[in-house]
Amino acid sequence: MNYISTRGGKDKVSAAGAIKQGIAHDGGLFMPETIPTLDNQDIAELCEMSYPERAAYILSRFLSDYTYEELLEDCTAAYSPDRFVGGAAPITKINEKTFMLELWHGPTSAFKDMALQIMPKLLSRALVKTGEKRCALILVATSGDTGKAALEGYRDVDGVKIMVYYPVDGVSRVQKLQMSTQLGENVAVCAIEGNFDDAQTGVKQIFGDESMAELLDKNEVFLSSANSINWGRLAPQIVYYVSAYCDLINSGEIYVGEKINVTVPTGNFGNIFAAFIAKQMGLPLNRLVCASNKNNILTDFLSTGVYDRNRSFYTTMSPSMDILISSNLERLLYVMSGCENTAELMKKLSTEGKYSIDEALKAKLDEHFTGLYCDEENTAAEIKRTFNENGYLIDTHSAVGLNCAKQYMETNSDGVKMLVVSTASPYKFAADVYESITGKAPTDELSALSELSALTKTEIPYPLKDIDKREIRFNKVIEKQSMSDEVLNTLGIER
Repeated sequence: MNYISTRGGKDKVSAAGAIKQGIAHDGGLFMPETIPTLDNQDIAELCEMSYPERAAYILSRFLSDYTYEELLEDCTAAYSPDRFVGGAAPITKINEKTFMLELWHGPTSAFKDMALQIMPKLLSRALVKTGEKRCALILVATSGDTGKAALEGYRDVDGVKIMVYYPVDGVSRVQKLQMSTQLGENVAVCAIEGNFDDAQTGVKQIFGDESMAELLDKNEVFLSSANSINWGRLAPQIVYYVSAYCDLINSGEIYVGEKINVTVPTGNFGNIFAAFIAKQMGLPLNRLVCASNKNNILTDFLSTGVYDRNRSFYTTMSPSMDILISSNLERLLYVMSGCENTAELMKKLSTEGKYSIDEALKAKLDEHFTGLYCDEENTAAEIKRTFNENGYLIDTHSAVGLNCAKQYMETNSDGVKMLVVSTASPYKFAADVYESITGKAPTDELSALSELSALTKTEIPYPLKDIDKREIRFNKVIEKQSMSDEVLNTLGIER
C-alpha cells in the first residue's frame, strides 16, 4: 500500500516513507491510496485477540512494508501491562446506553500514549527500511498532552532527537511540569509566547522551509513529525475503536454487526478522523459526534459548512482542545472531495483564514458527523454531576465529550448505544476537576492532586505522583518568530 498527498503532489511513498517523512512536500498530509476493509468475520476473530494482537492486525492492513511479526513484537512491547497499568483501552459502563472508553492508562496519563508508545518503534523500523543514515529530528507542537507523550515515547531512541514547543500559558501546571522535567539525552522542550495555533503554524513553517531543510541535511539531520499530521501517529488510533467494539461484544453489551455511536472530544480532528477511518473500513459505527469546547470552530463548520479561524481564541479548562486550526480535517476533505478541491480549500485557509464547502460536500459530511459543543459552565457541571450521580471521576476534556453525548441522545431517538472517548486522567487537570466538584479552588495547582485524591477517595496515577519533586530541566520561553532559530541552537548548527 502506497501513500499520497491530500493535495495531489508528486509524493508517492511506502508506509515507512510516509512515517519517516511525516508531511508531504506540497504541505499536504499522507493518506493511503485505499482503505482496507473489515467484515463481521474479521471482527469476530479480533474479539478473540489481546489488545497488542488487535493492534498488530489492524496496523498490518495499513503498513504493508512492515511484517506482522515486526508489528506484533512492537505492539506487545508498546502496550505491555507495565506501560499501561489498568489496561490499554478499558471501557467503563456509565448506564445502559453510555460507555466510556478510557485511553489514559499509559505512561503520561493521556490518550496520546496510545499512539506515541508504538510510533517511535514504527519510525525506528522506517529508518532502517528506507536506508536512512541521518538523524531524525522530531519536531512537535503541543497543546499539552502530545508533547509529553512524544517526549516519553522517543526518549533515548537511537537515531532520533525530539524537540517540543508549547504555548507558555496554554497548558496546565501539571502538563508543564511533565514536559519541563522530562528525562532523556535526546529531548528538548521550549515554551513560546503565543497559543497552540502559533506553535503549530511555526512548526509547519519550519517543515516548509527549503533552506532550513538544506542546512539540516548538510548536518546529517532531517525533520519528521509526531503530531497527528504523521500517519504513523494516526493509524494506531484506529485500533482502539475496533478494540472497543470487540470488548462491547465480549461483555455482551452488543452483538456482532450492531451499530454504535461514538462521541470524541477533539480539537485537531485526528482522534475523530481515526474513528471515521474505522467506519470506512466497515466497523459498524453509526453517528460520529464531534465534541468541542468554547473554541467551537468545528461545531460551526459541521453545522454551516464554513470554516473560519478569524475568531476569538479562548483559553479554557480543556486546553488540549483550544485549537482553531484543525489539521486533520484536511484528511476528511480529501477522502470526501479529492486532492484538487482539498488543495484549493487549504490555500484559502492559508491566505484568507477561512473557506466554505459546497452543498454536495456538506451533505456527505452530514451523513456521518454531528458537531456539538460544551461551554465552561457546563463542563464543570458535567464533572460534578457525573461524580455525584455515577461515582465516576472524569477530566475536563472527557466532560466535554460526555456532555455532548448527552446533548445528542436527548435530541436523537435512534436508540443506539453511545461510546464516549475519555482522553485524559482527571488528575492531569486536578485543580479544575476539584473546583468543579466542590465549588472551591484548591490550595494551588499541585496540591490539587492530593486534595482531589482525598475528596474522591481515588488514587493519583503513578505517572503524576510527586511530580513537583522532579528536577526542572527545561524552562526557556521564546517569541514565536524565533522557533526555527531555536531548533538550530538546540542542534548546535550555525546558519
